[in-house]
Amino acid sequence: MDFQYKDVYDINDLLKIMAILRSPGGCPWDREQDHKSIRSNLLEEAYEAAEAIDTGDGELLKEELGDVLLQVVFHSQLESENGGFTFGDVADGIAKKLIVRHPHVFGDVKVKDSEEVLDNWEEIKQRTKGRGTLTQVLNGVSKALPALMRAQKVLCKASKSFGTETEPADAARDICKKAEDFCKAVDTGDATAYESRLGELLLSAVDAAGLLHIEAEQALTKSCDRFISECGQKETAE
Repeated sequence: MDFQYKDVYDINDLLKIMAILRSPGGCPWDREQDHKSIRSNLLEEAYEAAEAIDTGDGELLKEELGDVLLQVVFHSQLESENGGFTFGDVADGIAKKLIVRHPHVFGDVKVKDSEEVLDNWEEIKQRTKGRGTLTQVLNGVSKALPALMRAQKVLCKASKSFGTETEPADAARDICKKAEDFCKAVDTGDATAYESRLGELLLSAVDAAGLLHIEAEQALTKSCDRFISECGQKETAE
C-alpha cells in the first residue's frame, strides 16, 4: 500500500485515504457502498454537527465537521469511480457559486446591509437555476428537509413573493380556527379528513413561528427536550 504516515494530514491525504479504502485491497465495507447506501450517514453526520454547535463544544464540533467532510469525500470518490465528478469539481463548483452570489465583494454591486445581501443571493439563485415562477421557486425547496423546516422555507418564500405579511395576532387566530377544524374532523371519525386538518393546523403554527422570527424546528426540539426532562422528574418523584 502506497501510503505515508504523518503527524498531520491535509485534504489531499484524506482524498488518498478514501481512494485506498475503496480500492481492491481496501476495506470490504467501504467498497460495498454506493450513494444510496450512505445517504442516511450524510444526514446523521450533519445533525450531529448541528448538535455540537448547540452545545458550544469546539472539540466536538471539529470532530463532527470532519465526519461531514468524510461524507462529501466519500460521495465524490464514488462518483469519480463512475466517471462523473471529482472532489475537485465539487470545490470548483462551490467556489464559483460563492463568487457569483457575492457580487458586492467580487463585483461592483453596492449593498447597504445583510438583508440586501440575502435578497440578492436569493434573486441570483433563482435566476441561475431558471426558476421564473413562484411555483418553481417553492418546488425548489428540498423535499428531503425535515417537514417543519421545509414548511417554514416555503411559507417565507411565498410571503416575500406576495409582498404581504400576516400579523402575528391574525396568525394566532388562524391557529385557533384550524384547531377547531381539526377537532370537528376527529369527531367525524374520518381518518383522511383529520389527517388533512392536522396538516393545516401544523402549517398555521409554522406560519406563526416565521412571523415571530422563531425557528419552528428548534422550537419543537426545545419542547421535546422539556418533555423528556419532565418525564425524568416524574420518574424521580415516583
